[in-house]
Amino acid sequence: MEKLQEAGATIQRLIKDMPQATGSFMAFIEAAEKPGALEAKTKHLMLLSLAVAFQCSWCIAVHIKDCVDAKATKEEILESAMMAVIMGGGPKLMYLEVVYEELDKYFS
Repeated sequence: MEKLQEAGATIQRLIKDMPQATGSFMAFIEAAEKPGALEAKTKHLMLLSLAVAFQCSWCIAVHIKDCVDAKATKEEILESAMMAVIMGGGPKLMYLEVVYEELDKYFS
C-alpha cells in the first residue's frame, strides 16, 4: 500500500477507535492550516520541510499531495525539502529519495 493510503487508513482506524482525541487533533490541523498571515501553499511547503526534517515517509506523502493541491510547483516543493537538508545534513538529504518517489506521482 502506498504511503498516502497507509496514512489515510491509520487516521480512519484512529477515528473509529479514538474518535474524540482524533477528532480534536484533526480539527486543530484544519484550523492551523487555514490561510491567515501565511497563505495555504506556504504552510504546506513548511509542513513538507518539517516532514523531511522528522524523516516521516507518511508525512512526506501527505504534505506533497497538499502542496500539489495548493498549486506548488515541483521546484517549490524541492526547495522546501532542501530547507530540511540545510538544518539536518546528510540524513535529511537521503530522505529526498522519498520526496522524489512522491513527486513522481504528480510530475513527470
